[in-house]
Amino acid sequence: MKVAVAGSVGGDHIMSFGGKFTDSLVAGSLSKVSLSFLVDTLQIRRGGCGANISFGMGALGLNPILIAAVGKDWVDYQAWLNRHGVDTSHVLVSKTLHTATFMVTTDTELNQIASFFPGAMSEARNIELAPIIAKTGKFDLLVISPDDPQAMMAYSQMARDLKIPVAADPSQQLARMDGKEIAQLIDGAKYLFLNEYELALAIQKTGWTDRQLFDRVQVRVVTLGSKGAQIEEHGKETIYVGVPKEKAKLDPTGVGDNFRSGFIAGLAWGLSHERCGQLGSMLATYCIETTGTQEYHFTKDEFLSRFEVAYGKSGADEVKPHLNVRLVG
Repeated sequence: MKVAVAGSVGGDHIMSFGGKFTDSLVAGSLSKVSLSFLVDTLQIRRGGCGANISFGMGALGLNPILIAAVGKDWVDYQAWLNRHGVDTSHVLVSKTLHTATFMVTTDTELNQIASFFPGAMSEARNIELAPIIAKTGKFDLLVISPDDPQAMMAYSQMARDLKIPVAADPSQQLARMDGKEIAQLIDGAKYLFLNEYELALAIQKTGWTDRQLFDRVQVRVVTLGSKGAQIEEHGKETIYVGVPKEKAKLDPTGVGDNFRSGFIAGLAWGLSHERCGQLGSMLATYCIETTGTQEYHFTKDEFLSRFEVAYGKSGADEVKPHLNVRLVG
């Protein structure tokens, strides 16, 4: 299965605050907020939704095609992704701008305050899919993850024109997109990924009911935080997938991206939606146990052992023939 992942590539500046944000908020004064937090730690890591999803798929042994716009500081990051099995040969490199930058601070309750500088990501709207497909062959699935909103709209229309199935993952960009844009991205998607808050926001902005939104996609996957995920497909019972026991909760950044990595890997392997959800949850657990979105690692035996504990031997036996872990740094 040939999978292309369109989305952002960026540098993550991850900070931790040793208190609770809510202790600094004054009721009745939220219209004029001026806050400064002294953070305890700073980690500078690789990130970006498109890169995170591609990395996770590569870590499991797949070779996704990354479609993104990056800056002139791209060389080291490119080498990292290449070592982890990601095809970066079709990435657009800006001649003037630096790669996008994401800054996030997490408090002791795992609440986050974040900001994002798009940088070279704004040039993603100039990418055409047809020339890439002419070189790679037609995609079996195009994942449209958070990126320049104009690029996301363009990809969705190109995919329709080229009859390429889409996995829509609007995620953080829902806040920037209006109802018409969200509707264009979602309508007709084979898969739709959202968390609970994003689902509510999409319903609010489009003016659709929950049912109307669901009716516009084939499969809807809603992540539920520590409760796992639910997978809805027309004419079938809703599937609920739990979360494996984590060793620690160090950093929630990129957990959603890595859930998508595992889920899509399962699709590429021809596994059931339940198994796809379990793979996504397992990879998301590895992510939350580390600081940074692409810093986790595991052996094949370790992954299968934890998967069996969480989901049973039959599940691990189904995954085993497909898993081809890359142990590189």
